[in-house]
Amino acid sequence: MMKRNTFALAAMAAAVHAATAQAQQTPVPAATLPEVVVTGNPLGSDLFELASPASLLHGAELFRLRAPTLGDTLDGLPGVAATGFGPNASRPVIRGLDGDRIRVLQNGAGVLDASSLSFDHAVAIDPLVIERAEVVRGPAALFYGGNAVGGVVNVIDNRIPQSAINGISGRVETRFGGAAREKATGVVLEAGNGSLALHADVHTRDTEDLRIKGFARSARLRAADPQAVEAQGVLPNSASRSDGGAVGLSHVWAKGYVGISRSAHNTFYGTVAEPEVTIDLQSSRWDLAGEVRELGRVIRSVKFRAGHTDYDHTELDAGVPATRFRNKGRDLHVEAVHGDLGPLRGVIGAQATDFDFSALGAEAFVPSTNTRVRSLFFFEELPLGSVKLSFGGRHERSEVGSEGGGAVPFGAVDPRFGAAQTRTFSGNSGALGAVWSFMPGLALAVNGSYTERAPTYYELYANGPHAATGVYEVGNTAFGKEKSKAVDIALRMKSGKHSGSISVFHNRFSNYIGLFDSGNTRGADGELNPPDAGDGTSLNTGEEILPEFAWRAVPARFRGIEGEGRFRVFERGGSLDLLVHASYVRADDRSSGQPLPRIAPWRYGAGVEYRYDRVSARLDATVHDDQDRVAPGERPTDGYTMLNAALTYRLPAKGMRLEAFLRGINLLDEEARNHVSFLKDIAPLGRRSAQLGLRGQF
Repeated sequence: MMKRNTFALAAMAAAVHAATAQAQQTPVPAATLPEVVVTGNPLGSDLFELASPASLLHGAELFRLRAPTLGDTLDGLPGVAATGFGPNASRPVIRGLDGDRIRVLQNGAGVLDASSLSFDHAVAIDPLVIERAEVVRGPAALFYGGNAVGGVVNVIDNRIPQSAINGISGRVETRFGGAAREKATGVVLEAGNGSLALHADVHTRDTEDLRIKGFARSARLRAADPQAVEAQGVLPNSASRSDGGAVGLSHVWAKGYVGISRSAHNTFYGTVAEPEVTIDLQSSRWDLAGEVRELGRVIRSVKFRAGHTDYDHTELDAGVPATRFRNKGRDLHVEAVHGDLGPLRGVIGAQATDFDFSALGAEAFVPSTNTRVRSLFFFEELPLGSVKLSFGGRHERSEVGSEGGGAVPFGAVDPRFGAAQTRTFSGNSGALGAVWSFMPGLALAVNGSYTERAPTYYELYANGPHAATGVYEVGNTAFGKEKSKAVDIALRMKSGKHSGSISVFHNRFSNYIGLFDSGNTRGADGELNPPDAGDGTSLNTGEEILPEFAWRAVPARFRGIEGEGRFRVFERGGSLDLLVHASYVRADDRSSGQPLPRIAPWRYGAGVEYRYDRVSARLDATVHDDQDRVAPGERPTDGYTMLNAALTYRLPAKGMRLEAFLRGINLLDEEARNHVSFLKDIAPLGRRSAQLGLRGQF
């Protein structure tokens, strides 16, 4: 991995040298851009005026919350939880929805890794080098496709600069400690002469096995399945190391920009679920982006972004390669802002996404597949006095093909995957929203949507033992489109230093595609309901017997409430803010009335933040209730209170901003288990710990 870092460091040095060499050229003035959210609205909007509920994480708040994974970094935002498959693989969960229903983007282009396939697959992004994260809660299918029915996470790292840079700037961040004894460093440099803008970044991170409170296995699991030896104090096989970097170059002029970047991310980590299984993940991508403004009266501007991802990860058993997953993906997104039609403003666009997936080896539970998606969409805004209406639609055509029984080494045929076949789906989605600013500083936002999602390749074609979840997964090639209707109502407030929002939502699926216990068992070779030899293996074949979980479509309902607020208590010399937040989601199978699995419990909390001169201090307490409303076969999870603290001091430094911080995590030393995680009964969160860090900006 260090050889890859050497390339990135050399490229960074070259970028800085090139920028300074161009310093004598006449610069183009840098554009002054407002702080807007673009993920939920291609026309740009601040959070207060956005019809869809959204969160923005950046600046000091992102600095405080950075974690080794994207899911853990965002966990705790309103409506957001994390899959938490140990400390190394964690994907965002939004309002109870995860996997293929949450679209993860990098600078607006799909990440196209394999993280939605399996909970033990890490997202190929390191939060150390991102500048901001935008989270849209609820359906966002208009802009990003049917697989954004649960929401969108867009991480922005400025690897392709969009505005002029004059001179050299950068930041360095390093942190040590925590329950995993993390050692992490990230460096970002940017340079330019007004017309050329360059970006370079590198990051590296190492963690040890996670220190935990008490036993790794929960009391309920130990009682149900006693073992002679129990892991205690340390979570086995949870260490990791990762590195990566990027180089980007843009040409910027008064009416636009065009740029390209090359990036790589590599990580090696223990899966936790199996004591000797590790994952070696390598992801590289090219990105191209550009925008041209002030084109004319009919088309005001055109923006595009394209990405090509080459993702490869190998699962090793005791150091020996066992299964290899590969994904080659391409994503192209083009949108044009049309001229105003009276008061009507809008965008039209198109998107094309292709990815070719293969799984080769002993634990391949899906065949090699290819997916092709083509989409057209539009979005319009209509201001009517104190009300701003928005509406739009999207048409999407998807082809999801299986190569059949070739997903095994050396071209052998695996009868589990059958003959090659392709399913084709045509989906339509639409949304209508309104934001009513009925009083100064008060607004009511309403958003309704209808979404059609094509089933993904693993929902259609899975047929094999899935080691990460410990079950035998069976897909269904007869699935139709998943259809849902959603409504969201939010009340927002902002007045000076006070701000807050509260929202309720209801998402109704006519045929929610989920993974459910079928009641059958399978041998690891696919044998249906094999006789048990008495030791958990098949009497016929000697293969391990696993519970069969089948992908099945059921009518479902997700509903909930979430809120947050920040209120200035006093401001005399220093300032003191009170922060409150709460999130709740209830999810049911409407046909049986049974709860759906892995739904986060009530979560609510409060905090205080004090700022004075160079010092800021913060204390947060979040209560996670017991979760005893569980799906059939799912164990309840005890609640806990997470108490965290942070102290930041801005050091005197000439020509740069230098900050040191100290974080206290899980100060009550709770045995905390994340109910959303498949591993909740074998992998608790980290015990009480402290983390030190330093950040410099120049």
